[in-house]
Amino acid sequence: MTQHAAQFIALHGQKSSLILDVGCETPQIIYWRAKLSEQSTGDMMRALRLRQEAPVSPIEELNLCITPTSGQGFIGLPGLSLRGEQDQWAANPLLTKVVQDNEHSLSLISTDSARGIEVVVRIELDVESDVLTFNTTVNNINSQTVTIDWCSAATIPTPNDFDQIVGFEGHWAGEFQQHSLDAFFGSYVRENRRGKTSHDSYPALLLHPKTTNQAQGEAYGFHLGWSGNHKIVAEKMADGRSYVQMGELLFPGEINLTQGQSYQTPTLFASFTDQGLSVLSQQFHQYVRSHIIRQSVHDKPRPVHYNTWEGIYFNHDLATLKDLAVRAAELGAERFVLDDGWFNGRDDDTAGLGDWFVDKKYYPQGLTPLIDHVKTQGLEFGLWFEPEMVNPDSELYRQHPEWILGNEINKQLDSRHQLVLDLSRPEVFDYLYERLDSLLTEYDISYIKWDMNRDLNHQGNHSGKPGGHNQIHAFYRLLDNLRAVHPKVEIESCASGGGRADYGVLARTDRVWTSDSNDALERLKIQNGFSYFLPSELMGSHVGPRECHITHRTVSMEMRASVTLFGHMGMEMDLRELTDGEKVELKAMTDLYKQHRALVHSGDLFRLELAPYMNGLGIVAKDKSQGLFSYSLVACSSASLPDQFKFAGLHKTSQYKLDIIWPIKNTDKWPKSGLFGFANHLSAVDGQVFSGELLMQLGMQMPLLTPQSSLLFHLTKV
Repeated sequence: MTQHAAQFIALHGQKSSLILDVGCETPQIIYWRAKLSEQSTGDMMRALRLRQEAPVSPIEELNLCITPTSGQGFIGLPGLSLRGEQDQWAANPLLTKVVQDNEHSLSLISTDSARGIEVVVRIELDVESDVLTFNTTVNNINSQTVTIDWCSAATIPTPNDFDQIVGFEGHWAGEFQQHSLDAFFGSYVRENRRGKTSHDSYPALLLHPKTTNQAQGEAYGFHLGWSGNHKIVAEKMADGRSYVQMGELLFPGEINLTQGQSYQTPTLFASFTDQGLSVLSQQFHQYVRSHIIRQSVHDKPRPVHYNTWEGIYFNHDLATLKDLAVRAAELGAERFVLDDGWFNGRDDDTAGLGDWFVDKKYYPQGLTPLIDHVKTQGLEFGLWFEPEMVNPDSELYRQHPEWILGNEINKQLDSRHQLVLDLSRPEVFDYLYERLDSLLTEYDISYIKWDMNRDLNHQGNHSGKPGGHNQIHAFYRLLDNLRAVHPKVEIESCASGGGRADYGVLARTDRVWTSDSNDALERLKIQNGFSYFLPSELMGSHVGPRECHITHRTVSMEMRASVTLFGHMGMEMDLRELTDGEKVELKAMTDLYKQHRALVHSGDLFRLELAPYMNGLGIVAKDKSQGLFSYSLVACSSASLPDQFKFAGLHKTSQYKLDIIWPIKNTDKWPKSGLFGFANHLSAVDGQVFSGELLMQLGMQMPLLTPQSSLLFHLTKV
């Protein structure tokens, strides 16, 4: 660990460089793009960046520093906004120390001694993935209380030619939708006050020039690892400079620091590439695989799930569940997850939440007979919980109505017949920990589906103050404590689907329930957006019922099954309703998944540039020895025949054997339904060898299919 006297600090990854100017009172990022050689110095950059005095502007332009403040005279969004009894709002922390742990991490320590404020910005670069992490800590070193209104993890300058902003929005059953717009003078702002990551404002952002696409071009990606309220800002100021800020959105008076107390922002994860958006995603995936996913989960093949929810809902019957376990095992399932409805009073969604005791009405001998039966089928057993919620119609609420988040004066909003428990109350925390720990100790449960089905509309805690910040930290602590005592139990993060899917919660969980929609066509869009920041092994993807219970669209088993191969596969339906043909197809897909999951959960993802009526992606092994590719026809072709399908990520000079592995063949023939001249057309390529350069640069002519059809290809280097 060294204290720095240099004017500049450089953090170099494999493909990118971050250069900091620390030779001034307010340190700033002066370069973050493609990797630089040693011949490019900080002095050169400082000279090339020199800006003249602009008309009707300060004689000396303020630095776009890493934590700009109003006290400096900054007229953009301050990186730090605070207040106190005197003029703490005008705090102006100046750099006092630079501490560098190693050549890839450092801390910038700035102090405003007049106001008693110390600001510590922590920056680390993961060399393997080229992902940077930023967080900021504010320390109150004065005797007066200070209130934090806003603190960004960092203020990161962005180039003017990065003129495309891509945000991620959506809704329940339609998460991770991309929205692109042109950059403009002013601020792009997304704020989330739902008390969870949310379906409609995912805490992530892409910036890139118009010429960038999946396969080429420069791009930045930003992700805030926080599971609560957040704010995202991308601003282009009137002077032409642009920047990005991300941080926790704080309610009025939520963070008050007395002397010696500190506030630390959530971590901002950021990465740069000059090789296109798919490579940008690969960098984030590499980081998640190396630093967030537990090694024990990494080492274990992701088991095929059977989830009971869309099969039985609340109609729990032991004989039926045992029958479903047998059928699931026959179809290739490896884990049986008993969803909602197993605990006291839970006959429907209006009652029982909070009463985490096995309902003897349905399970007179507890869960042991079901678990024993599930295990005899070779399946692990998982159980659904929603610990943060309580129904007013529950014994817990009748005994402790004071345990909820809210306000004594304001009327609670009704939502899903649920209220939110105040996890920051020690007695609430202790009750939930005791109940979950007891059940995990009593029963052989290897998996928890942890759900959260309503927003925190009233975030007041037991002290009457805004409670969103403390709620999330208590939630994290509850997960941490349970994992410490039950380290082999895996946990899925679910919030009515993908409403809580950030790096903060994923540091404590092992899977995301991507969406409550099992509609295969909707899933193509949802899973595409999910893939920008999260790798496939975290993406819960289930084969749903023939008629989707949300969209009521009927989709063939061929299409439904194909969409699940590139995630963490499962099935969620009443298995008793399957036709013989559907059973054959579903079993074939679970076999394919098991055969290829090691590749899917370790390889590099490539999203393919295709016409709007087509969807395609591939996953290629790190050594490029094999690849798995998907082609789906979503709607009718705009021409009489569809376009060429260009593969990606292969060795140009290598030869690859191309095998069509889906749909399954029947007596060496593909099915005729929905396919025009399919067999004659694809027989010419199936099993044949082609050069990598032709597969990528010429591509393969797709056959004419009917909409809602899929093809899967496996390429093997020969």
